[in-house]
Amino acid sequence: MKQKTLKGSFSLFGKGLHTGLNLTVTFNPAPENYGYKIQRIDIEGEPIIDAIAENVVDTQRGTVLGKGENIRISTVEHGLAALYALGIDNCLVQVNGPEFPILDGSAIQYVDKIKEVGIEEQNAPKDWYIIRKKIEVKDEMSGSCITILPDDEFSLTTMCSFDSKFINSQFATLDNINLFASEIAAARTFVFVRDIQPLLEANLIKGGDMDNAIVIYERQISQEKLDQLADMLHVEHRNATDMGYIQHKPLVWENECTRHKLLDIIGDMALIGKPIKGRIIATRPGHTINNKFARQMRKEIRKHEIQAPIYDPNEEPIMDVNRIRELLPHRYPMQLVDKVISLGANTIVGIKNVTANEPFFQGHFPEEPVMPGVLQVEAMAQCGGLLVLNTLEEPERWSTYFMKIDDVKFRQKVVPGDTLLFKVDLLAPIRHGISSMKGYIFVGDHVVAEATFTAQIVKNK
Repeated sequence: MKQKTLKGSFSLFGKGLHTGLNLTVTFNPAPENYGYKIQRIDIEGEPIIDAIAENVVDTQRGTVLGKGENIRISTVEHGLAALYALGIDNCLVQVNGPEFPILDGSAIQYVDKIKEVGIEEQNAPKDWYIIRKKIEVKDEMSGSCITILPDDEFSLTTMCSFDSKFINSQFATLDNINLFASEIAAARTFVFVRDIQPLLEANLIKGGDMDNAIVIYERQISQEKLDQLADMLHVEHRNATDMGYIQHKPLVWENECTRHKLLDIIGDMALIGKPIKGRIIATRPGHTINNKFARQMRKEIRKHEIQAPIYDPNEEPIMDVNRIRELLPHRYPMQLVDKVISLGANTIVGIKNVTANEPFFQGHFPEEPVMPGVLQVEAMAQCGGLLVLNTLEEPERWSTYFMKIDDVKFRQKVVPGDTLLFKVDLLAPIRHGISSMKGYIFVGDHVVAEATFTAQIVKNK
């Protein structure tokens, strides 16, 4: 899959939930490998903040990104959730104030605008991070927990428990991210009446009203106190004995509040910086645990910046040893690729099983057998040769030869019993018979060697 950006720009207008200011947010196309960045165009110098987990400075009432002492952008999670769920990898967001407009409290307007302007595929490959093992983050104080498990796609289950007779325990599931627009995007943020006064006293929710949030009145207060809250929010008075949901628009789903929690998780996961393949199970989530989890994921990605290809020995190879011999002139003892398990336009994954019977182990070294580094690079190059020769007619009439080898690194020994996974990518289109490639060798999840090399494709005499 390739990276994606917007085909054009779009803007949305509305008031900020916490500031009450009239705000405009504009989403713009961005180049490959740009990620998500947010720009405060109302501040001198128009500073840009990278939308990554480490730049989150507050999570009490939403996700707040910060830069330096004074630059803040809050309530970003709904817009980022829409970008992430619709597969947008690169986007510059510009806003003329300290927060995104709250709109109706959901992500649906962002989704509609993205669909309206369209999505454009770019040339760079999409850089998935594939979950290979269970990762879990807990908060013992709150009982919150987020766990991610291996899965073929990105999916999410959220379980919430509220101290309320109207929404006690709920769960929501998104098994297919393509259903986000219809199943999650319209879920609105919510607030309990009991929490409104402390928020107002903290100088927050100045832009909150009955049209941009689900409002739950589940603990009766005096008529006088309820009238005071109504006056502070500039909404009509209501009977203090009339309990329940009191927003203007009725619930879209019975579990809309938990669906909104799921929406928030996706928005906060966008701050990881890479699309994820894995299944998230979130118990009592909130922005604080979400950000803690996103930061942990970024640490995991840094530890495994280059991920090994997935290898299932039960699957039929794309090329077996006989097909490899049709393409490559190498024979024993110099044929160093046993099979190919993945082949694309610009990338190939091959396998070599290293045994104790390899002839080079007789002299390298008799007492401590180690595969020579030069042969590891040769094996990568053979894999790259298969990638190139597979595109030619009559490939048996052509050979590939080294022209240059750069940036060679050996990170650990290769010994008998290791299964080598070669991943080789074309760095540029083949021109005048010259190809540049980047290769990696993995044993398990670890990179053992890497190199950049240039080869020439020559017709045999």
